[in-house]
Amino acid sequence: MNRTSKLKEQKDHGTSVFPCGLYEVFDNAPWEGVKHHWHDEIEILYFMKGSFKVKINMESFPVEEECFFFVNPGEIHSVDCSVPATESAIVFHPCILNFEHYDLAQTQLIQPLTKGKIQLPRFLDPSHPAFSKIKKEYLDILNVFHQTGMFLSSEYQTVTEDIASQLFIRAGLLKILGFLSSFSLLTQPEKADDYRVQIIKSSLEFIRTHYQEKIYIKDLAENASMNEQYFCRFFKKILGKSPVTYINEYRIKQAIILLQTTDSPVMDICLDCGFNNLGNFLREFKKDTGFTPLQYRKHYSSEKS
Repeated sequence: MNRTSKLKEQKDHGTSVFPCGLYEVFDNAPWEGVKHHWHDEIEILYFMKGSFKVKINMESFPVEEECFFFVNPGEIHSVDCSVPATESAIVFHPCILNFEHYDLAQTQLIQPLTKGKIQLPRFLDPSHPAFSKIKKEYLDILNVFHQTGMFLSSEYQTVTEDIASQLFIRAGLLKILGFLSSFSLLTQPEKADDYRVQIIKSSLEFIRTHYQEKIYIKDLAENASMNEQYFCRFFKKILGKSPVTYINEYRIKQAIILLQTTDSPVMDICLDCGFNNLGNFLREFKKDTGFTPLQYRKHYSSEKS
């Protein structure tokens, strides 16, 4: 899968001049996790409390205790949460770590990281001697966001154009990279991506490009060079849900964005998101969110204010 495709998560992390954003979820608010996606940025996930299932490429990891997970650029990943939980993620482009001066740190660590020649470890738990050091730097970065951040949504914020704040965040990320290096936790990536990852990326790209249209399973199967029956089994085995379920969930996600950001009538949103039947849209929306679209819009407006 080419990393320039539309499969990528369609949002900016941070600003164009400082691509770094913070996402937080607290145990006093409902959260349904994060669907499968990928991006060119690095993501550091910190699970503080709760029960999670993290999927990265073809691997699945149960999370029941405090830990860090690291997602390298281009890795397809998702997070499921079964109980109220506390979690946060810092998503940043490695370019913000670059030095103009080409010292050893730039040539042997930062540049290879930016070019994908080295990668971060998969996870880190409290038993590792680097954990407490990395946790301190991570929490210091969170404090900078909390003191100077600007909320863009109910769970995401980016820093303002405050030079000192950006320097503090950059320094913290560099120190995390330094600790990972000093404990020999940076490794070379595998030579070739799993072909199954490439097929799933291609399938998700197709869905995200055509979700406003009628999508037939045969089209997805042809895109993956498989027959329909095998493709459905393959898709469900990898993502844990059928193609139809994923398509409906993705369409509902887009509907939620429109309900949050526009005053469009529910019928227009229904059609814009690929549902040709209002009754089916209302049924799927309530199944996914527990609200009708109008109830959700009212609830979101109330929470936002």
